Amino acid sequence: MAQSWFGTRVRLIGSAAALTLAAFATVPSAAQAASITVYNAQHEQVVNLLAKDFAKQSGISVKIRNGEGPAMAAQIVAEGSATPADVYFTENSPELMLLEEKGLLNKVDSATLATVPARFSSPTGSWVAVTARENVLAYNTTKLQPSQLPQSLFDLARPEWKGKVGIAPSDGDFLPLVSAVLALKGEAQTVQWLKGLKANAQLFDDDEGVVAAVNRGGVATGLINNYYWARLHAEIGDGKTRSAIYHFGNGDAGAAVNVSGAAILKTAHNVDGAQKFLAYLVSDRAQQLMANSHVMFEYPLRAGVASDPILKPFTELKPPALTIEQLGDDSQAGKLLRQAGLL
Repeated sequence: MAQSWFGTRVRLIGSAAALTLAAFATVPSAAQAASITVYNAQHEQVVNLLAKDFAKQSGISVKIRNGEGPAMAAQIVAEGSATPADVYFTENSPELMLLEEKGLLNKVDSATLATVPARFSSPTGSWVAVTARENVLAYNTTKLQPSQLPQSLFDLARPEWKGKVGIAPSDGDFLPLVSAVLALKGEAQTVQWLKGLKANAQLFDDDEGVVAAVNRGGVATGLINNYYWARLHAEIGDGKTRSAIYHFGNGDAGAAVNVSGAAILKTAHNVDGAQKFLAYLVSDRAQQLMANSHVMFEYPLRAGVASDPILKPFTELKPPALTIEQLGDDSQAGKLLRQAGLL
């Protein structure tokens, strides 16, 4: 087990019951065969909607256990063959890569994998990509003009940005950004950048805290995933929105794209039902539901499904050229965050 990665502080979502062990019979009962259990680290409200719609379409009920992605992945590893999970649905690819590397995942049906661009999914067919989102810089529009914003993510570690940036290093969404920097720049430069951030940044427990602080003017800028700003804007409206998001360009690490995805556990009690659920997640129907939820604010990966109009078109994003394999399993990212004193 990658102890260092699991040791990273993460904000758990849901009740403690979401992380308890459950014993299932080796041979599933009829009730179990007509249901699946999903360990969910995606937006609860949206996944509840998807689960109800899937049950209506398929006749297969969905039991959901919610939590933070890294913690849920750690839970699956700890539970081993006793895990009640059939499906793991999470916001970031590194957690899926960890389970893939440990040999805990089933193969996804080829027809399901073919529904989304292959570069976003598992390199071995062990999980399927569902949606994507971009790392961005939120900024307070009363404190900064677009012309004053940094050209690169690495500028935020320079002395002139001291006290002007908010980050949430203990939020599970920060780990893939560190992994992206590591893949592009190597360990020494990544640690140097992280130490610069530690000297400059205000620290928050999660990205919700970062974007809220930016909007109220508590900090000038903040590193977040794009959907956090969109959700805040949807909640408070134009009149109370005093912030905007800035997209790093030219393949900068700050524009890294994160992929959410779903996998079937090798010990799944209802493999057929789980395969149907993954096929549903990348279906036109489910992708439309997610895109139109006004909660998720992520990019659907199925061709022909438009994202929420508040988002910059996916084709106009300029992320760094990183593969899923290069982003890896986040284990090294956690070590470097601790080395820099951010955890």
